[in-house]
Amino acid sequence: MTIFKRLLNYLIWTLICFLAGFAHMRIILGPKPAPSTGFMKMFDWVYGVALIQVGAIIGGIIAVLYILVDIFYLKKKLNQRKNAIGLRLLIIIGIAIVVGVTHYVLEEVVDVI
Repeated sequence: MTIFKRLLNYLIWTLICFLAGFAHMRIILGPKPAPSTGFMKMFDWVYGVALIQVGAIIGGIIAVLYILVDIFYLKKKLNQRKNAIGLRLLIIIGIAIVVGVTHYVLEEVVDVI
């Protein structure tokens, strides 16, 4: 496998990981609040910034964990299997759930974040 093909493959999976991070933040933040009026109108941008910034950080964490799992474990196990894409997607979902639960515990229970 050429290096370009491998990088393109990881780029696609990384984009999926970032989408999982944004989906996690969308679930945590809930729907976008109604626009404010008066003085509070200048704070309407906070929702978008939190969604993009924290979603990108969580997506990056998911991507790094997925790439490490793929390099050290999945390459050996899923060499020429038919359902390799589905299993890789399930691994990303599992990692996203673990990262999401960890984020929730650190934010709400332990109050570190």
